[in-house]
Formats: sequence, C-alpha cells, structure tokens
Amino acid sequence: MPLSPDPYAALRNAAKYVKQFRSKTFVVKLGGAVLTDPRTRKTACEQIALLWAFSIRPVVVHGGGPELDSLCDALHLPIEKVAGRRVTSAPVLDAAKMVLAGKLHTDLLADLQAAGVPAVGLSGVDAGLIKARKRPPVLVTEPGEAQGRMVDYGLVGDIESVDTRVVEHLRSADYVPVIAPLSGGQDGAVYNTNADTVAAALAAALHAEKLFFMVEVPGLLKDVSDPSSLISLATLSDLASLEAEGRLTGGMRPKAHAMRHALVGGVGSVHLVSGKQSDALLEEVFTNEGSGTMVVREHPVKHGEAKG
Repeated sequence: MPLSPDPYAALRNAAKYVKQFRSKTFVVKLGGAVLTDPRTRKTACEQIALLWAFSIRPVVVHGGGPELDSLCDALHLPIEKVAGRRVTSAPVLDAAKMVLAGKLHTDLLADLQAAGVPAVGLSGVDAGLIKARKRPPVLVTEPGEAQGRMVDYGLVGDIESVDTRVVEHLRSADYVPVIAPLSGGQDGAVYNTNADTVAAALAAALHAEKLFFMVEVPGLLKDVSDPSSLISLATLSDLASLEAEGRLTGGMRPKAHAMRHALVGGVGSVHLVSGKQSDALLEEVFTNEGSGTMVVREHPVKHGEAKG
C-alpha cells in the first residue's frame, strides 16, 4: 500500500515561520468593507487571534468607510471623496467619531475578545498617540485629468508625530491595541485621518516587521476588473509604474502612498491580502506561496525562493 501523505507537513512548514516571526510586530489594518459583514469580521479576528497565540505581536488599525457612508446617508450629509480620500466637514467629523470610535470600534473589540484576544481600544487621540495638523488645500490630479485642482479636505489631519508609549505600555502587559483613525491637534482639535496613513505611520514608529492591509480584493491587481491578474511580489518602483499608468484608483491610491511611507520608514514588508477570503492572512504569513501581494523596497527574492 502507498504511504499516506504526511498529515503534519503543513504544520512543519508553518513552524519555521512561527519561529522566524515570534515576538515580531505585525500591524494589521482592517478595511471598512471587511468589517461591515459580521462573518467576515469574525474570520479576520480569528486569524489575528492565531497570530497572537503564536507570540507574534499584532497591533490592529481599522477603517470604517462604508459604515460612515451609511451614517452620512441616514443623516443626509454629503459624501465627497477625492483621490480616494474623504472630504470631512464638521458634521461628517461628528459622524466619523460615532462610527470609528463608537459602534464599529466596539463591535470589532467584542469579536476580538470572543476570539480570545485581549484587545484594548484606542483612537489616535488617546495619550497623544497620533498628533496631526489640519491639512491645507492641496493640488490633486485625478487619473485621466490633464490638470489638477485645489482641494480643501476640511477637518482632515496630516500626521506630525506618533507617540507609541501608550501602545508599548499595553503590549508590555500582553494586550493587543486596536486603534481608530482619529488624530488630535496640539490645540485640542480632533481630525479624521486616513486609516491607511495611520497604519503606515504606526508601523514605522513601532519598527514593525510587516504591515498588512486586509482589503476586498485578493491583493494588488494589474487589471482591477480581473481578480486573476494578481501581482504576488512588487517593489516601490513597480508601485510608481502602476500609479503612472493609472492602474491605481480609488482607495488604492492612498494605500500606495501609505505603503511607500512604511517601507521608507523601515518596515520590512507590506502585504495586501483579501479580507473576504477565508484564512488569506494566515496563508500569506505561514506558507511559501502566500495568498496576496508582498511589497518590498527592492527585489530581494531570487527566482524560486519563497515570498517570506
């Protein structure tokens, strides 16, 4: 009789990654579209719980765009986005506080607790974690436009500094920080800040090994309409080319800027993985092939080697 396949082969393969990443910091940014569906949110939380169980040190940052859109609709507030970023009036900022530091934040914490993660909720305002200043009007050129236009994003904060002391204090007691993307000004003002930008700034400040974006799509795509056009490995140069060709649209544009900031800031690698596909995060971390896109500063991987 033929020998049966080794039932522990996958475990042995995963063990080398467990050893490699033990005690390393992973920042995981959960997109709003991933969080809207309770089942998808629960699956994401269970994957984060497994990272934590393997002594990887996750820090979670979340968005909340779809739920904020829904609340704005219910309150009859205009929804305006330019180059993938939200224009935030005073009423929209109030709605953002209700969603980002309220209902969505609490639901995510509850699901993480249910998965066995000792999660503690923060926003960028807590203990001066994210200090920002109001973004001045900026010149924005949309894909396909010959000329740019000046855009005032309203009460949106551009990050000036990250003070990680409260995060480190929580992590020293084995808690997992969960951060909502609101930031504070020196004068006490509160700003809406893009969650991708917050995640990248935090990953750089924490000297994270990896930054993950859990998104709706499988990863970075050559053709946004074709999920099979996945790019498994990309560099900063590749990102620049895709952006110049107009292949990065909507919310992928701020993600590209965030990835750039993180990698230049010293983060080892940035990964885009599906938040809708079961176990995509775990597959990206614990298998040679991965599941999504790994972005690095420059190509360190020779042909035939694993993504890592």
